[in-house]
Amino acid sequence: MRMIDITEKKYVVRIAKARGRIKLKPETIERIKNGTVEKGNVIDATKIAVLSAVKKAPELLPFCHPIEITYIDTQISLGDSYVDVEVLVKAYSKTGAEMEALTGVAVALLNIWDMVKKYEKNQEGLYPFTRIELIEVVEKKKIEA
Repeated sequence: MRMIDITEKKYVVRIAKARGRIKLKPETIERIKNGTVEKGNVIDATKIAVLSAVKKAPELLPFCHPIEITYIDTQISLGDSYVDVEVLVKAYSKTGAEMEALTGVAVALLNIWDMVKKYEKNQEGLYPFTRIELIEVVEKKKIEA
């Protein structure tokens, strides 16, 4: 096992976008919309969690190179029984930003789950409806100067 040598690669602008979804009960979605989740504003807290997660990707993934992140954007949309999260990462780097975008999405979805788990549990303490799914990279490009 080893980290890939990127010494000879050029610095370029790297852009990556990832997305994912968490399925929740419709009544939990209403709580998010109405701002009645006991832990607070789910959308704002999730955007903050994304910022932290994207910056920490190399600490969590041992073969992921630290990169100079220049921009992070998080889009969150609510459906009737799901929340979609999309994270865009821009960097000036020798290697791509997709792992950072994916990490941002994964932590966003976990943060949402953590904030609403009280409303998702059944009597046995399980989550029969709650699912994290469809995490994927939807855009990756580099722009050479």
